Amino acid sequence: GISSELGQWPVQLALIPARAPYLQHADLVILADCTAVAYANLHHDFIRGRVVAMACPKLDDTGPYVEKLAEMIEVNDFRSVEVVMMEVPCCSSLMGVVQNAKAKADSQVRLKKTIINLEGNINEG
Repeated sequence: GISSELGQWPVQLALIPARAPYLQHADLVILADCTAVAYANLHHDFIRGRVVAMACPKLDDTGPYVEKLAEMIEVNDFRSVEVVMMEVPCCSSLMGVVQNAKAKADSQVRLKKTIINLEGNINEG
């Protein structure tokens, strides 16, 4: 059968300590909450071999997220950061939060954005 690729706990961005040992030199994937149920192959395509942080830019207070992500980016020397979000207006601010955190951390880490559409597929282009 299919098994979980999740390698750490907790997964909610608000709960992850910025200096958790498993963050060092990791490939970080920031998932909008809804992607977990919208994209069927999430574990295989996005979680395997990565550290996961989940957030909802509409329901969460994202103010503290810029600070927290900036600290995470600054102290952990991530190999890459990917934002996986839904193709809905309420999700659109998540990438901005991450871009602001990267700028605040004065980091050159590579950022990637993947958008999942309402049919549960990756939006190409």
